[in-house]
Amino acid sequence: MSETEALFSVLRQSANADCVAAFERAVSDAPDRDLCRINALDFTARHKLDEEKTIAAFLHAARLGIFELSWNVLCPACGGVLDAGATLKNVNHEEYACTLCAADYKPTLDEMVEVTFTVSPRVRRIAGHDPDTLPEAEYYRQIFWSSGADLPDDLEAALAEFTVESVELPSGARAVLSVQLSEGFYIVFDPVTHGRQIIEVTGDPTRERQAVSMVFNKVTALGGEAVTLRPGPLRLSLENQTGRRVLPALWISGDPLHHLLGRRKPFLTAKRLLTNQTFRDIYQTDTLAPDQRLKITSLTFLFTDLKGSTALYERVGDLVAYDLVRQHFGVLYDIVAGETGAVVKTIGDAVMATFQTPDRALAAALRMREAMTKINAERHNEDLLLKIGIHEGPCLAVTLNNSQDYFGQTVNIAARVQGLASSRAIFATKPVVEDPKATKILEDLNLYPSMHQAALRGMADATTVYEIP
Repeated sequence: MSETEALFSVLRQSANADCVAAFERAVSDAPDRDLCRINALDFTARHKLDEEKTIAAFLHAARLGIFELSWNVLCPACGGVLDAGATLKNVNHEEYACTLCAADYKPTLDEMVEVTFTVSPRVRRIAGHDPDTLPEAEYYRQIFWSSGADLPDDLEAALAEFTVESVELPSGARAVLSVQLSEGFYIVFDPVTHGRQIIEVTGDPTRERQAVSMVFNKVTALGGEAVTLRPGPLRLSLENQTGRRVLPALWISGDPLHHLLGRRKPFLTAKRLLTNQTFRDIYQTDTLAPDQRLKITSLTFLFTDLKGSTALYERVGDLVAYDLVRQHFGVLYDIVAGETGAVVKTIGDAVMATFQTPDRALAAALRMREAMTKINAERHNEDLLLKIGIHEGPCLAVTLNNSQDYFGQTVNIAARVQGLASSRAIFATKPVVEDPKATKILEDLNLYPSMHQAALRGMADATTVYEIP
């Protein structure tokens, strides 16, 4: 048995069989481009697999070394990869600059950080492992643009629509391009260094040769301020001082370029991965650096607590109560994972969980309540009475007590909303019940929340909360 066969044999013990089979086929038969920075959601759709099982399978495969996991910081405007690393700890800058778009962005985990998977060289060597050998179009596809860029199969033809000239410059090489410019905007761009020079062409035409020079080096990715030229001949001088190959091109900034930059498809975000139970189980202690703070613009928190757990221990004894509480934790874990959420931690008899969207948290809360009712009915008592609170909003992903956690007012409100709940009642805030998908869940079940104004500790004004009967 080869090393690769052995790795897949181990993977079959922890991952879905259909997903593993799809991985094996891809590693064996797929073209190189399909194995570089794999978009897990796109892979799922193309192979008609279950999305959550596929993500879990990719995570287990990455842990075994079949794939290499990468966290890529993206430009939200053009979809270019601004930075990439093997761990989220590498996302450590206050701002990231996209030279192509001439804009700076503060990183968030919602849509600015993607997670991709590349086949390991120990399993199969692909061209993407040596990016400086890739042809221009494939460099853009596999390295520069994110897995969320919806690129055409014939990317070379799409690039040709707005490319005036392009050249491959080895390390230390120089080139001079002679071109004729018409009125409009042009960009000199290199996807390797992200070097960029904007040229505005306006005014009366000229026959005099105009000159623009650009040097690519390790210090700066910019070619300077925008240059204004007149329609006519241009002598474009390019020099590579980077120590590696560069791929500068002169582009027309027009509709074909903007159309290509605007094409998008779903991709696996860092936010989604952090709310994935398999990821938390596998990478629990190796996600963020102790002093790292990463913003999430929207995350839904669900807190639960057992009502009267102290009385329960007194009534049934420590051993029976302990088994009951363990059973309740097991049920909650399964429900959270089943609704694509993740348990962040337990605090005594309480659970803190996160979900990408309010509707998944609400669905989980309703299932939790039903499950506790079923357990109580089987025991012919009311030993397990669950209080549940849900809130959605912005937060920070942090490391606390050597574990990935969350910090901010949203977390505090969610915990305090849970404190308002009585047994069987679910309390949720306005952003949760007004979420369109959450509203539909309630309507389908004929559940009509009642509104209350509640004073929450630490909040100056009363908070609108809804009790879901």
